[in-house]
Amino acid sequence: MEVEKTLILSPLQSKQKLDRIAHEIQENFYDNGTLYVVGIADRGYLVAEIITNVLKEICDFDIELVKLTLDKDEPLSSQPELGVDLSVLKNKSVVLVDDVLNSGRTLVYALAHLLKSELRLVKTVTLVDRMHRRYPIRADYVGLTLSTTLQEHIAVEFKDSEISVFLK
Repeated sequence: MEVEKTLILSPLQSKQKLDRIAHEIQENFYDNGTLYVVGIADRGYLVAEIITNVLKEICDFDIELVKLTLDKDEPLSSQPELGVDLSVLKNKSVVLVDDVLNSGRTLVYALAHLLKSELRLVKTVTLVDRMHRRYPIRADYVGLTLSTTLQEHIAVEFKDSEISVFLK
């Protein structure tokens, strides 16, 4: 039996949201040397890729895309894996990206790992914020804030380089 799903963001709307986020980042980091865009694998990294591509078109500073992999179900069971050595991020600016912010757990554990390096500045990005916090974190840049029930699920689906967001 197929679960009924409602389109929340079309590919065009998702692109517009991510373009706007990229422009906000560009405005806030214009005096930056190198900006590290860290995407949480898997879907957060795909969102980070799209934002990075827009940033590379509009920014006159260097943008580096980095993947962060962690066990989202049991974040303390294994060490997160970062695509660069943590020491590379010392005194650097970082934008941490995930697709959906729900309880905040994934973002908190990802941020805790990044904070093992002395970052100059860190900001968080999420395409959809569900507002069901159990952890004290927020997204600095949000595509869409959505009130949902705990039983509902937000599905971010990727097809080629297009993103659709559904409520299930």
